[in-house]
This record gives sequence, structure tokens and C-alpha cells, in this order.
Amino acid sequence: MPLLARPRRPAGNPPTGPSPTTTPATPPDGTGPVGSPASPTRRHRFAAGSLTGLAALLVLAALVVPGQPGRIGPAAFLRIPVEGLIAAALLLVLPARVRRPVAVLLGLALGLLAVLRLLDLGLFVARDRPFDVLLDWGLVDDGFGFVADSVGRAGAVAAAAGMLLLAVGLPVLMTGSVLRLTRLAVRHRAGAVRVVAALSVLWLGCALAGVRLAGGVPVAGRDASTLVAAHAGQVRAGLRDRAAFAAEVAADAYRDVPGDRLLTGLRGKDVLVAFVESYGRDAVEKPELAPGVNAVLDDGYRRLRAAGYDARSGFLTSPTFGGGSWLAHATLLSGVWIDNNQRHGELLAGDRLTLNGAFHRAGWQTVGMLPAATEPWPEGGFFGWDRYYDAESLAYRGPRFSYAPMPDQYTLATFQRLERARPHQPLMAEIPLVSSHSPWSPIPKPVRWDAVGDGTIFHEASTGATDARDVVRRDGARIRADYRGAVEYTLGTLVSYVLTYGGDDLVLVFLGDHQPAAPVTGAGASRDVPITIVAKDPAVLRRVAGWGWHDGLRPGPHAPVWRMDTFRDRFLAAFGPETGH
Repeated sequence: MPLLARPRRPAGNPPTGPSPTTTPATPPDGTGPVGSPASPTRRHRFAAGSLTGLAALLVLAALVVPGQPGRIGPAAFLRIPVEGLIAAALLLVLPARVRRPVAVLLGLALGLLAVLRLLDLGLFVARDRPFDVLLDWGLVDDGFGFVADSVGRAGAVAAAAGMLLLAVGLPVLMTGSVLRLTRLAVRHRAGAVRVVAALSVLWLGCALAGVRLAGGVPVAGRDASTLVAAHAGQVRAGLRDRAAFAAEVAADAYRDVPGDRLLTGLRGKDVLVAFVESYGRDAVEKPELAPGVNAVLDDGYRRLRAAGYDARSGFLTSPTFGGGSWLAHATLLSGVWIDNNQRHGELLAGDRLTLNGAFHRAGWQTVGMLPAATEPWPEGGFFGWDRYYDAESLAYRGPRFSYAPMPDQYTLATFQRLERARPHQPLMAEIPLVSSHSPWSPIPKPVRWDAVGDGTIFHEASTGATDARDVVRRDGARIRADYRGAVEYTLGTLVSYVLTYGGDDLVLVFLGDHQPAAPVTGAGASRDVPITIVAKDPAVLRRVAGWGWHDGLRPGPHAPVWRMDTFRDRFLAAFGPETGH
């Protein structure tokens, strides 16, 4: 028989190997027949392993990444999340018919948890606090407006689209990741059980021993459950706060005081209450900011003293940080602590006597100058203004300066032209000054007051339109320098206004609404803001001698600190008929 001839198989004997038409065996991992064209190549195995690794990393990140930027670091990924161990054990013991639906639910829940962590991170960067799931959804619209003012509407739309894609995509990605890891664990059930058991014992031992990594991060993690419990507590606290707030609003010692017994110590005076955006305690104390800002304040005080004025300064604790100016405005004027939008909405729906309302009751003409009000705001009627100027009625024709629709010098010059330059009854005006509003770039150069006109001169006075990419890409040092320059501009403008248009009948109260955002202050900054009273009439400052405020335009480090909601009653008491000094 030729050596290469195929030997005949004995009739009736079964084949000893696969025939050409026999389906090859399928490997246990179900990836494809061994030796077939569909068998996984090394590249395919590497891709599958990479996807599995990414899925595990994504799930781990959702469970262990902290919700505060300052706590994020490599150590966070070396922790053992107890929630992951419980979920893995549950999926391993469940019967096959319910395992997949449970894995889908766990993936969606984990995706929503990841979205919540990102919201917390964003709020900590902007306002140094976590996201409030009951009260903070209104900030989405404010955030869109801020981004549009900073980098343009197209950039804001792109950012909103990206955030929406992330909010939808994260739960989808997380669900796919959980399903992939579940299939892997079920295929290797024995090994998976051993790993989960070993990690559970390790978690328990680390928890009992208090084992911690660098930076004090505990190895035995339970961040996910803590996060959920904290936000659930927010919801419960928000619901309870409605009743507490109603009681606070109802307790008003000045509700029924007649006008002839209010503010007698300020009769005949024009009183300006000016909020300086983002003017916080760090502006006068932080080494990177204070030298320049304090130089403006000290030089301004010297010039004011030479012109016959004097000033006293202290600190107030704002209810907000890094934003939410309306909360600070409402707190100061109403004498009630307004630290969230729920309280703000309920305040505006009531009839609480505001500082504006007290001046109106006592015979002053009350005026609101709101240069950043670019949309109708019917709720503004709550504050009791006799006249109200929004951005449109201020008729500015110059360039925008980042967020600010118009520079502060234009706002003050227009107030002077429309109100104080004409024959008038005593005025009380509330004027938010927004040139120091973030992102703090660019700002205008000061011009002669008699040249302000309709604002077109600020085309010539512009420091240059900063490219939107420059605003977004600035490093921390540049952000702080821009912030300092913006605050110096607004404070210098206020001093210049008093020296130009003041007089015996002017009383200026200026204060910050809140500290700037965390990129300027760093983490853990106080909520304090400076407040100053400037007057030429010595009798005005004698009324506040008992406050212990410091001489000058800036408070020293040991100046008194009051909560902002106490100012209304202290002010009304100091300038009422029963207070002689």
C-alpha cells in the first residue's frame, strides 16, 4: 500500500475525530469555535480584556470616587467598596432568570449615582457645597446663562448638550459594565465566590481596625451608601424647613411699626445700598489678593477723609458662596436667612417687610437699579421699589464686558443722571454692581464721569475683548489676578462716585454678596463678606458707634462678624427714634 494512500476505515466503526462537516467544540467562554475563522485572535482577546478592565474601573470609580475635588486621588481607587461586595454576592446567588433584570437595575442605579457625584463635584467647585437634589435644579438655567455670558451662546449650547449626553450616557455605560462583569463572574463562579469572600473578610478586618491609606482615606469604603443617605437627608430637611421658615418670617418686630417711627436718624439722606459682586473676606485678607485690594481701599479712605467723609467697616456672614447673589440680597433686605431657592421663592410669595419697604413706609422714594436683569422679573415687586431700572431701561449702548451687561461706572452715572441729579425726595436705592462678577475678565478702564453718556465711550475704554478660550483656559493664578483687578475696579469706582457726586446728604452702604468661587478662595473658605458705611455727616456714624466696626473702608481681621440676616434689624434699631447713639 502506498505510503500516502488514505487508509480505509473499517465499515461500521465510528469516526475517531471530527469529520469536515462536524461542528467543532465551543470553548467555555462562548467566544467561538476552537480553530474556526471566528476564534478569538490575540487582538480580540486583548480587546475583550480591555473592555472588561474598563468596565471594572468604571464601576469602581462610581463607588469610590469622592464627591469633593480635594479628596480625589490615587488612594481612592485602592479602597474596597462594601456596596460592590454586596451587589456581587447578590448577583452570584440569584437564579439565572432574575439575575439579568437585577443587574440592569443595579447598573442604572450606579449610573445615577455617578451623575450625582458629578453634580456634587461641580457644586463644590462653584460653591463649596454638595448639590441639593430638592432645591438646586434651578441652577441649571443659571449655569447656562453664565456660560453663555462667558463664552457665547454656541459654547453654552455645546456644554449643555455635552452634559445631557453625559447624564444619559453614564447610566447606559454603567448598565453595560455591570452586565459584562456579571457574565464574567457567572462563567467563573467558583473563582468569583472566592474573591468576593476574601475581599469581604478584608473589608471587615480593615473596618474593625480602622485601616487608612494616605490622607486618612479608609480602606473599608461605604461612600455610595453614605452619599445616598446624605442626599435623602437633604430631601427630608428641605421638607421640614418649610414649616421652620414660615415661623421665621412671621416673627417680625418691625411689621407694624408706623413710618414716622422708622429711620428717623437718616431723615433727608439719600441712602445707597450697593452690593459688590463676589467681594468676599478673602479679597481683604488672602495674601494673593489683599495687597492690591487693600491699597485701593486705603487710598480711597485717605481721599475720602481729605474730602470730609468717614467710614466704618465690619463683616457679615453670607448665606451663599461662589454664586447665588439673589439669596444674599434677599437675606440682607428681609432680615431672614435665605440660603436656598425654596426659601427665596416662599419669601417672594409673602409680605415680609424689607429694608426697602421700611424706607418706603418712612417716606423715601425707593429705587432698584439692576443692570444684570435682562429678562422680566415680576417677583421684583416684592421689594417695594417705587421705580425699577432693568438692563433695557438703563439703555446702555457700549460693549459688554464678559458677564456684565454694562460697567459699574455706567450704572452709577445713570443712577445719578436719572435720580439724584434731578429735584427729588430722599432716595433709597439698591444697586448691584456686577463688573466684579465672574469670570472677571475683561474689565473697562475708568472714564471721566461727565463723558459716560450712553456708554459708547467704553468702546474706547475697553481693555480688550478677551477670547472665550482665554476665559476658559486660564490657570488659577490668572483667575485670581483677574478677580483682584475686577474688585479693585468696582471699589475704586465707588470711591470715585462718592468724591464726585456725594455730599452731606449721601450715605453709602456697600458690601459683598458672597465670597468668590473656590478657584479663587481654595477649599474651606469662610462665608464672610466685608460691609462698610460711608457718610459725611458725623451724626450718621455716631449712630453705629456701638457696633464696634473698624475705622476705614476695610475691616481688620478682628472686626465684628454678624450673620447677614441680622443686619436689617440692627440697622433699623440704630437709626430709629429710640436709639440715641
